[in-house]
Amino acid sequence: MITQTLNFDSLIPKMRGNHYSRRIRSHYQAYGGGYDFCRFFIIKDEEKEKGIIVLFNSSMLMSTLEGCTLSEGELAEVSMFISMNKPLSCELEKAYVPALLETLPEYKTDKRTQFRYKPRNEIPALDVDDVPPLGDVYKILASSFPAIANSYELWLTDMSHRVRRGLAQSFLLGDYTTATIQYIIDKVVLIGHVATVPEQRGKLHARKLLYWIGERLSRDGFEVILFARPHRVSYYNEIGFTPVSVDLVLERKNETDE
Repeated sequence: MITQTLNFDSLIPKMRGNHYSRRIRSHYQAYGGGYDFCRFFIIKDEEKEKGIIVLFNSSMLMSTLEGCTLSEGELAEVSMFISMNKPLSCELEKAYVPALLETLPEYKTDKRTQFRYKPRNEIPALDVDDVPPLGDVYKILASSFPAIANSYELWLTDMSHRVRRGLAQSFLLGDYTTATIQYIIDKVVLIGHVATVPEQRGKLHARKLLYWIGERLSRDGFEVILFARPHRVSYYNEIGFTPVSVDLVLERKNETDE
């Protein structure tokens, strides 16, 4: 069964050491279970808890607990849960995606590659602002991410909330390129929302900033990861990121996909 919970502190030591668990924990540390836009659910059978789901705005994440595997019946419940809540995207362990896709015709899959930074122990001399005004960061992001451009207040509220709790951080190179730490959990850092204003693209600014961030955070003892489309492997290899896995994200189809 799947039941909502406001507190799963006792399950955190049992969570897997994967991206999905870290992302779930970052939402929990940021907001707890008392908000309508951030709701947590436990998957369990008659004997024990087996996994955790979070619905955060229009997205869903799921991760099983260490040593647990979902049965066909539990997967059917997850499928029904997705159908009822209709998240725009669902991130979960790759092994469960094919079975869910068969029962969710309104969804498709999108491949993405997880990269890990391999440090060279050479931090370049680059003038990076690591505590930039979030308004300056937003101006750059809005030029590359339509969803952010249309939801400034939501983005600013969430980002400032996470920054205050030490879960997120933005970096700014000049007034043209930015990248953001989306979570810091168990000494693992997820980098995302990398953007350069249109008039400065093609000048290697993003490449230089990502290299600087990778070296800086590695020096400080963090493992640095990011996700990107598989065709970007050569680009990130040149910076110092190596592919470690490929996962599948469930995404709701739009009218053009029908």
